[in-house]
Amino acid sequence: MIRILIAEDSKVIALLLSSILGNEPDMKVVGVAEDGAKAIQMSRDLRPDLVTMDIHMPQVDGFAAIRTIMTENPVPIVVVSSLSSGTERDVTFRALEEGAVAVIEKPQTLSDSDFERTRRQLVETVRAMAEVKVVKRRLNSQRSAERTGPCALQPRGEYKVLAIGCSTGGPQVLHRILSALPADFPIPVVVVQHITHGFIDGLAAWLQGHTPLKVKLAENGEPLRHSSIYFAPDDYHLLIAKSRDGFSAKLESGEPVRGFMPSVDQLFHSIARSCSGQAIGILLTGMGDDGARGLLEMKHSGCHTLIQDEASSVVFGMGGSALALDAVNRIVKLKEISGYLANLAYSRSTSGNMPRPVSRTT
Repeated sequence: MIRILIAEDSKVIALLLSSILGNEPDMKVVGVAEDGAKAIQMSRDLRPDLVTMDIHMPQVDGFAAIRTIMTENPVPIVVVSSLSSGTERDVTFRALEEGAVAVIEKPQTLSDSDFERTRRQLVETVRAMAEVKVVKRRLNSQRSAERTGPCALQPRGEYKVLAIGCSTGGPQVLHRILSALPADFPIPVVVVQHITHGFIDGLAAWLQGHTPLKVKLAENGEPLRHSSIYFAPDDYHLLIAKSRDGFSAKLESGEPVRGFMPSVDQLFHSIARSCSGQAIGILLTGMGDDGARGLLEMKHSGCHTLIQDEASSVVFGMGGSALALDAVNRIVKLKEISGYLANLAYSRSTSGNMPRPVSRTT
């Protein structure tokens, strides 16, 4: 049974969250806090398995409440944010720096057309995040990664595109990887992150504050440049096409592919066709199997493929599915991914500290 504390100053929303979560057979709402101060105290007293956290609350706001809880009695915290407030949406990702494990959209009324989608996302996220192992954080610890300057080594030039797919737990992992890449990273980075509709702009803005690379949403026909990160926008599949000067982004509308738009598989399939042998494909933490088939096609086309290891993944769904298909050249620990990518991007010896290639056993 997952014991949940709800921190929400709106009585209507608190009642709605309590109803949604309390009706699940494996969940129990053990308390409701109407401000951040009470959330801190109730977290101490009740020792819940997970806390859902609003951002803007009286007395103590959500950021301060998360920071205090994570330094005293660490517990998985899921931020439930309102898309109706542009200010809240744009600053919500700061909560990940304080220690929250996920950010999702706040359900509205039962009559809302998106209610069932947001209800399902809330339940699935709480269920997955309750299993996350969190650690105590120091109150005055440095939360922002230092910017990395240019690399003194010469680019190898072997790879022209770095493609990343992720879902649950992806924002924190992307933060850790991208913030450690050098300012002149020579390979354009393209990313499909499964995230609540309307949050991708906030994610890109948050990451821009933590990496020397340029972070933006991809535009149709836009040439891919080095030192840049391109995110798939809402409502479009992001594809990569060969162009006169290299490679460019292509945005394609239409139907979701196996439930996803943007789809990681669609991105990877396009890269396998246009960048044969000249790209790197990565699947990071995430639920489901989106990207597994595309990663296999990338591998078959001669591209280099890797996944984040299971131990550091919040959910080992996407990577695990790719592994089951024999789509993976390397399995890499999260703390080693940035260095591994630098080894692939720049001319240097790769012996000694490289992760071992994946070997299939029968």
